[in-house]
Amino acid sequence: MLFSSVVFLFVFFPVVLVLYYTFFFSRACQNVILLLASLVFYAWGEPLYVLLMIASILVNSLLAGLISILSGKGSQKVILFLAVVLNIATLFVFKYLGFVMETMGLTPVSLPLPIGISFFTFQAMSYVVDVYRGTVKAENPFYVGLYIAFFPQLIAGPIIQYNSIAEQIRHRKSSFDMFSMGISRFTVGLGKKILLSNCFAGIADNVFQWSMIGTERMAIPAMLAWLGSIAYSLQIYYDFSAYSDMAIGLGLCFGFKFPENFNYPYIATSISDFWKRWHISLTDWFREYVYFPLGGSRVKNQDFMVRNMLVVWILTGIWHGANWTFIFWGLMYFVFQLAERFFEYPAKMKHKFWKHFYALMVVNALWVVFRAENLYQAGRFFMNMLGVNNNGFYSDLAVMLIRENLVFIVLGILFSMPIARNMNEILYQNPRSLISRVCTLCYPIGLMALLAVCVAYLASGTYNPFIYFNF
Repeated sequence: MLFSSVVFLFVFFPVVLVLYYTFFFSRACQNVILLLASLVFYAWGEPLYVLLMIASILVNSLLAGLISILSGKGSQKVILFLAVVLNIATLFVFKYLGFVMETMGLTPVSLPLPIGISFFTFQAMSYVVDVYRGTVKAENPFYVGLYIAFFPQLIAGPIIQYNSIAEQIRHRKSSFDMFSMGISRFTVGLGKKILLSNCFAGIADNVFQWSMIGTERMAIPAMLAWLGSIAYSLQIYYDFSAYSDMAIGLGLCFGFKFPENFNYPYIATSISDFWKRWHISLTDWFREYVYFPLGGSRVKNQDFMVRNMLVVWILTGIWHGANWTFIFWGLMYFVFQLAERFFEYPAKMKHKFWKHFYALMVVNALWVVFRAENLYQAGRFFMNMLGVNNNGFYSDLAVMLIRENLVFIVLGILFSMPIARNMNEILYQNPRSLISRVCTLCYPIGLMALLAVCVAYLASGTYNPFIYFNF
């Protein structure tokens, strides 16, 4: 079930909301409602694989419980090792087995990919690891189930660590202010998905499809290739950040505070800075459960630091999908971050503009690899962008697409920068000014208008599934 669907907006969410607040007097009843609703939410699109998720909840709860009652460190390590192996094995079978078999020249096994399996599996693993470390206590399967299956962040994050939500499950407090903030955040996310991401998706999908055809017929012009790459960069940002906005907003509606997952990544001044702003919860997860346990940067031998970074970035690429494009994508981020660390680049650049330009060019180029069907298409696409494929530069089609979508392109570029956030800060600092009062009055009206426009788009059937559902 998609957040950006009529069924969710006008059936599922209102029903869950009414049931949840009907039992305002009992936190336990509210938690039961949320867990059952989350299982229904997942079963709506995955009627069989909901059993897989339930099995994951029960098995990880059992193993964490065993770790908590065993006194010997050796025995605990054995159980932890078993938990990690079982979780990784589940991911491998459903996500990577076919890719490995095909790479080995065998007939691949084709299994439908459970939606969001990488997200809820990582959360399950982090829970067991935290119990082993002693940072959280082992919980009963009911609380673990709500933590893993909670529908706002079940499908595409943010990836939450149990210690950040354990207290909220039992003792969270709801308020009208939190609810209104949640609805506002959800509506903004819905607008980003329906109006911006889907617009850019139409451009990017067509250009990359024409690029595939062009490998056999005629290469697309450089102008069109650049438009397609930029459109995809904007699409994936607004697609994924929109889901995070909606997840955080829904969490607030039920009294939960989730961590931010994006912080305007396209204003980054380096690749390292970009990954402090993009998919923050995934970066934190790999740092906490892979990089630091390997030794991190605090190692006497710099070779070990390089090894630790390499492991993290290979795993980051693999996490995103079973394709050589994702592995290459991860390796290239490793190369750029390693270069920045050793050569202190782009820190030595004098002008901030060139730092931004460098980061954007690298990120945009690597999104081409991420989006391409294979490395061959990525290579051909780069040749088209550079104009070395006998493809020319100017494209009437690119000009037409820009004219048709100019408003959305301008809005997409503007809202990828912290303009709205800075305006909010200025208005907050001057609450009694005329402009602040006018904006306070117009804001709810604007949100209602935005919601109405989104519903109109949904009614016409113009929406796409979220990109990160595939991961």
